[in-house]
Amino acid sequence: MQYMLLLTEPESEFAKRNHPEHAEAYWGGWSAFIGAMAQAGVIVNGDGLQTPHTATTIRVRDGKRSVQDGPFADTKEQLGGYFVIEVPDLDTAMEWAARSPSASYGSVEVRPVLPPMTPQA
Repeated sequence: MQYMLLLTEPESEFAKRNHPEHAEAYWGGWSAFIGAMAQAGVIVNGDGLQTPHTATTIRVRDGKRSVQDGPFADTKEQLGGYFVIEVPDLDTAMEWAARSPSASYGSVEVRPVLPPMTPQA
């Protein structure tokens, strides 16, 4: 079964990505996590995302579109990336999620992926 791991981080962790003193440790943790998943053969797909300030949030209410620069304003943790993994069950997906660096300072949402839709005749 496929599960999506949605990886969130607080702004302070995003800042470490390019910080001269913290980037090596930040990326080292992610490299180890991704390497372990790759070695286990569970990765279906995954990408890191640019920092939250590059986001644009769109809402349509009563037929009117509103555009906000950046992520949802009230959130303290922002989406940093995702992986789709193929594992036997939810327990295994949660084990992988707990190994993610962001589980220790942000959060990881684990969500089953819907099966592909079949076209109706």
